[in-house]
Amino acid sequence: MKKYIIYIAILAIGLVLGYVFFGRSAEGSANTKNVSDMTENSTMEKQMWTCSMHPQIMQPEPGDCPICGMDLIPAETGAEGLAMNEIKMSDNAMALANIQTTIVGNVSGTDENTIQLSGKIMANEEANAVQASYFEGRIEKLNVNFTGEEVRRGQLLATIYAPTLVAAQQELLTAASMKESQPALYKAVRNKLKLWKLSETQINQIESSGKVRENFPIYATVSGTVSQKIAEEGDYVKQGQPIVKVSDLGTVWAMFDAYERQISQLKEGQKITVTTNAYPNKEFEATVSFIDPVLNTKSRTVSVRTTLNNKEDILKPGMFVTAKVAMTKGSDNMETQITVPATAVMWTGERSLVYVKTNPNEPVFEMRAVTLGNKNGDVYTITEGLSNGEEVVTNGTFTVDAAAQLQGKKSMMNATGGKTMTGHEGHLGMEGDKNNTGDKMNKTNHTEMNERIEVSNKFQNQLKQVFDDYILLKDALVNDDAKNAQEAGNQINQSLKKVDMKLLSDEKAHNHWMTIQKELKTSANAIENSSDIATQRGHFKHLSAHMISSVQLFGVNENVYIQFCPMADNDKGAYWISLEKEVRNPYYGEAMKTCGEVKATLQ
Repeated sequence: MKKYIIYIAILAIGLVLGYVFFGRSAEGSANTKNVSDMTENSTMEKQMWTCSMHPQIMQPEPGDCPICGMDLIPAETGAEGLAMNEIKMSDNAMALANIQTTIVGNVSGTDENTIQLSGKIMANEEANAVQASYFEGRIEKLNVNFTGEEVRRGQLLATIYAPTLVAAQQELLTAASMKESQPALYKAVRNKLKLWKLSETQINQIESSGKVRENFPIYATVSGTVSQKIAEEGDYVKQGQPIVKVSDLGTVWAMFDAYERQISQLKEGQKITVTTNAYPNKEFEATVSFIDPVLNTKSRTVSVRTTLNNKEDILKPGMFVTAKVAMTKGSDNMETQITVPATAVMWTGERSLVYVKTNPNEPVFEMRAVTLGNKNGDVYTITEGLSNGEEVVTNGTFTVDAAAQLQGKKSMMNATGGKTMTGHEGHLGMEGDKNNTGDKMNKTNHTEMNERIEVSNKFQNQLKQVFDDYILLKDALVNDDAKNAQEAGNQINQSLKKVDMKLLSDEKAHNHWMTIQKELKTSANAIENSSDIATQRGHFKHLSAHMISSVQLFGVNENVYIQFCPMADNDKGAYWISLEKEVRNPYYGEAMKTCGEVKATLQ
């Protein structure tokens, strides 16, 4: 009996020890397993699935693509937690695009509390004089040899043969012989000669010599610079006909153009500081002397004039100048306004947009609609949409927007997001997929774009030349021809130089084109300077994004197709423009020439 009691005791102790050493471990393993399962489930809950050929498809679980039937693949986790108006860029992309940001603040706390105007030097019309002939005749000798020559008052300008004066001199000699008997007649003849600007001395010389002169001198009545030669030697001039124009450049006018939004800030008598390109370190102080009461309806500007002292003769008519005018304090609630550089603002025709960096430690940007106030030089005031201390993209704004378009985010041309791009024929028409799900995708992803900016046919034709050179570049990349791609890059640069921004009368259209032109030039330069086709294709993606923007904004009077390859740029995808509906891929050339699809038709 004692023996069995010992066995039972040993068994009980063994069970207790087993629980102590193995039970808790198993429980921990179970707990660990539960935690692992929860983590996995959490990850699965967050994981989204997409199609490699149709990146606009996003589903919370694996399956087949509703468009092409391919198996869905896990979407990149880097986009998790971002809203449709947010985009995240890599540090490498930030560096390549030279994207820069600026923290914005009150206008009253900046040095940009001025209006900046551009203009040029002109001759002071109030100091201009026309030297005319006082009698009819032929110019025998002209002593002014060239425009720009200095003349002084009393200087001999020309000698004229004057038949009418020959007869008048004969009358003088006849009247002089009868001046005792007919003094009134004698006096009348002398006065007649004085009306022809002959001096007393000249008249007395004729009378004392008793001889008739055929040639008479014309003397300068003012001092200054010859701004125009109107007559030449041998010309027959009538009485009062101009011979030369003389400008006194001791004072000159500086004429500036001010936009409508700047007019309220300008007043006659306002202090103005003028600088020139020729003397960048020298400032000229003056006051606004005249504001044109009539608005130029083509450029939407008014002329603003100031008179500058030019005793040192360093200001030449035709020189380009800039001016700074202090803003009127208290207007437009300027104390509460925010300012941003003009390069930060994108304009779609109805909306003004900026990109705000939402995370100070990561390159995450949010598209934001803002309301613009006055433009002062290269700075806009923002009345709504931004707060003090926010960080805004000020260089590379269009690059960020292009990246947003490529990632299917909300962008300048796509107000609701989605990978699908739209065309324009008044509004741009979306070309749907041809399979049975095409209509559904069309309705789901169609986004209406803002109205195209109206520009002149001449500007469109100049832009069309840039576009034609772009097509040559695209074809060279399709054919794996790096040399012709370089030449096309050079041609794009040459055509960009010929685009006349003065044809854009609208200020915002002008600013848009300035930004797009800069980006196009940067990409074209990079392609022109590289003989490596892989490098050229990398820059072609950036070039295409801005070329698409320019065609969408301004048009090129031709139907074009926006095409997309989801495998380009390491499966990030890339767009390009084509004149043909048939896909010919510039990112892969002969390797995968037909890879891609038509995303939109721009009409």
